[in-house]
Amino acid sequence: QVQLVESGGGLVQPGGSLRLSCAASGSISSINVMGWYRQAPGNQRELVASITSDDSTNYADSVKGRFTISRDNAKNTVYLQMNSLKPEDTAVYFCRYFGSTDRYWGQGTQVTVSS
Repeated sequence: QVQLVESGGGLVQPGGSLRLSCAASGSISSINVMGWYRQAPGNQRELVASITSDDSTNYADSVKGRFTISRDNAKNTVYLQMNSLKPEDTAVYFCRYFGSTDRYWGQGTQVTVSS
């Protein structure tokens, strides 16, 4: 099993920044993909960004140029730096782990962008 613990959400004004963290623990595959998804009320959960264990990244078009995903393999932690935040970025953000044979979700952290 893999446990994922997210942190860093909160309330921020439009144009502001937040950094989310997701710490993984347990039976972590050396080769894996970690990602951030988000879900706003009434919407489906959608991919925001993902990163492989060799640092290949992928972003949703809506966040390209504003968000940056990174990871620290020594700490088994993935980060999402979110800049130039917009009200439409408001959602619960979930960490996702893809191992060789298993998948896990974090519990989610709320991000609210509002003046």
